[in-house]
Amino acid sequence: MSAASGRSQASSHRSPQGEGTPVSDRQEERLAQLEIKISYLDDLVETLNAMVARQHDQIARLSHELGSLRQRQDDSQPPGFRSLRDELPPHY
Repeated sequence: MSAASGRSQASSHRSPQGEGTPVSDRQEERLAQLEIKISYLDDLVETLNAMVARQHDQIARLSHELGSLRQRQDDSQPPGFRSLRDELPPHY
C-alpha cells in the first residue's frame, strides 16, 4: 500500500468535527451504538413523561373526589359530641 492510498483511506474516516483525526471502525460502531441507545432513551423519556402526566391528572381527580366524599360525610353526620361508646363494635 502506498502512502498516498493510506492517506486517502484515512481521510475517509475523519471525525465529523473536521479536526482531521482519523476515526476507527470500532469508534464508528461505538458511536452508532450510543446513538441507538439515545434513541431508545428518548422514547422511554417520552413514554414516562406521558405516564407521569396521566398519573398527575388521576391524582388530581381522586383528591377532588376524596374531598367531595369527606364533605358529604361531614354533612350527613349531626354536629356535636360523639361518644366512644357509640363507636364500639357490636360484639361488646
